[in-house]
This record gives sequence, C-alpha cells and structure tokens, in this order.
Amino acid sequence: MVKKHEELLALPAVSQKFNYLKEAVEDDLEYLEASVKEETRLGHKTADSSFYGYKSHIAMTDERIITACVVTSGEQSDRKYLPELYAKTKENSLDIETIISDAAYSVKDNIQLARKEKIHLVSKLNPSVSKGYRKEEDGFEFNKDAGLFVCPEGHMAIRKTRTGKKYQNKNQVVTHYFDIEKCKSCLSKEGCYKEGTKSKTYSLAIKRNDHLFQKKFQETSYFKEITRHRYKIEVKNAELKQRHGFDVARASGLFNMELQAATSIFVVNMKRIMTLINTK
Repeated sequence: MVKKHEELLALPAVSQKFNYLKEAVEDDLEYLEASVKEETRLGHKTADSSFYGYKSHIAMTDERIITACVVTSGEQSDRKYLPELYAKTKENSLDIETIISDAAYSVKDNIQLARKEKIHLVSKLNPSVSKGYRKEEDGFEFNKDAGLFVCPEGHMAIRKTRTGKKYQNKNQVVTHYFDIEKCKSCLSKEGCYKEGTKSKTYSLAIKRNDHLFQKKFQETSYFKEITRHRYKIEVKNAELKQRHGFDVARASGLFNMELQAATSIFVVNMKRIMTLINTK
C-alpha cells in the first residue's frame, strides 16, 4: 500500500520505518530459504493446524527422567521411532516392562515389537482400526448365526466376498451384498441407496491378529489404569517448550537441533534428579 502512495515515502518518518520493515522481511525470507535448503519440513499436529520446523520424539521413565530422544524433520510420523527410542533406553541399562504412548504408536510393527520383547504396549488402537470406518449409528447389525449383516430395515445380505490375502501388509476386506430389488423399493433408501446403482454393499476390514490382541489388551483393567500416566509425557514436553525454549529452534539444521535437544534435556533431567533427591 505504501509503495502505491509515493508521497508517503517522501516523509522521513514513514520512509525510515518502511525501510526497516522491508529489511526485516527480507532477512526473514532469507532465513526461511536457508532452512528449506537444509532439513526443516512442514509438519501437522491436526488436520487443521501445521508447523514449520523439527520434531523431537522422547522416551521417559515413570519418574519423569528422559532416557532417549530422536530429532527429526517436522513431517516425520511418530510411530516409526518407537523401536529407536526403545533401543536407546535399553542401552542406558534400564529394565522396561511397559511402554505408554498415544494412539500414533499402536501400529502393527510396534505391537509386534512389544510382543517379541515381552513388554506391554499401553497405546490405544486408532479408532479406524479398533472400530473400523463404519459408525455404530449407521444401523447395520451383524447376524452371528448367518454370518451376514442386516440393514436398518431388517433386510439381510444375500452373499459376501473377501478381498485381499492373508499375512500381507493390508487388511482383508469383507463385502456384504444386498438384494438390489429390495433396496429399490425400500422406504429408507434415501441416503442409503442411489438410483441406478447396480449393487448395494456394506464393507468392513478384518483386523489382523496383532490388532485383535491389542484391542483385547486395551479392554483390561491394567491397560485402563496405566494409561492414566500418559499425561506425564505431555507435562514434560510442555516444560521443555515453555521453560527451556524448546518450542523454537535456535539454529537451523538437524545437528544444531539435536545439540539444542541434548542441552535442554540435560538441564531438565538434572533439575528432576535434584528434586527426587530432595524429596527422599
């Protein structure tokens, strides 16, 4: 806007502040470009929010001592770094019986790791896995005797098929087929059956054995009791960010971020150790 009104730039007070602002913007753009050329990436906290920078994945004991940290670029998912955090913690001579984490870590590979190492993975399955993508309120019910689904109007599927092979990376899918002639004359077809469609189906993914094992485990009283302690990691993350400046990278590049993580975690751990000593 100022550029369009050159008469304003003739005023010394306006011109000086405009030049300061221009230089500041140019400096920020240069810094941003340098960061892009290195290892900074765009990450997402939710579907509607994002951040530009790095991520730190940390492991912590129940006494709130950080035992391992992995720093990555912002777009990296949390789930694949559990094995590395677990291995680093074991290298520090800690006995591990239980891992508490959020749903991002409850993927097949991590469940298998926990079972192999004979430890508990207290991590809820993603709802898309534990419940499927169908909502309970859609009204379809499973008839265990017939082995088929029944629609909200009481019409049972006439057949079903299974796609996908066992022991592969993707879940198998069972598709139930309904009598299309009944659908055409159904009073509740709006929103359920589309005119001209040649078939009406209802599909569900079959959970793998590992997912079924984890689903059963998360229904136990032990799981429900232990999962209450997960807030501790959130508190620790907040402490690192709010009290030790870990929410802002002091320099660009993964190495510099790893150095910042190491120094911040050292200070936080020492403070916690002193607190534990003083409470004894």
